[in-house]
Amino acid sequence: MSAAARALLVLALAVAMCARAEDAPPTQGEWQAIKRVIGDQLAALRKDDGARAFTFASRGLQAQFESVENFMRMVHAGYQPLIDARYDEFLEGAVIDGRVIQPLRLILRDGAVLVALYTMEKVPDGDGDARWRIAGCLLAPSTVKSAAVT
Repeated sequence: MSAAARALLVLALAVAMCARAEDAPPTQGEWQAIKRVIGDQLAALRKDDGARAFTFASRGLQAQFESVENFMRMVHAGYQPLIDARYDEFLEGAVIDGRVIQPLRLILRDGAVLVALYTMEKVPDGDGDARWRIAGCLLAPSTVKSAAVT
């Protein structure tokens, strides 16, 4: 990984560490909304629709990367497995140290297994309601092994 990609990863993690959950953990409906946001961003990334993918990022990430082009450079430099995975599956989400974390298991084309740990942020939508946005993502190796690649 290049120095620039490492720097971007460190910045993304720093932003993620600042995102805190509300006092109450997410409801079942909110967990579904969280999965929908992540799934919609993944669909946009896989269609190379950077403008749409960028809308699912928190305001902090949007400010950090400043433009769709910068955001997509970061995605392609450090998060290509999200785009290339042959299979993905949501795991059970959790609130850890006040942060809402939604894991996503990824099986890559070569059979490698990663877990994407999404940090989520609840933001007001202007109508008195709130929506979930992605405040950070960390890719980690999994202890689970994939079945043979077919």
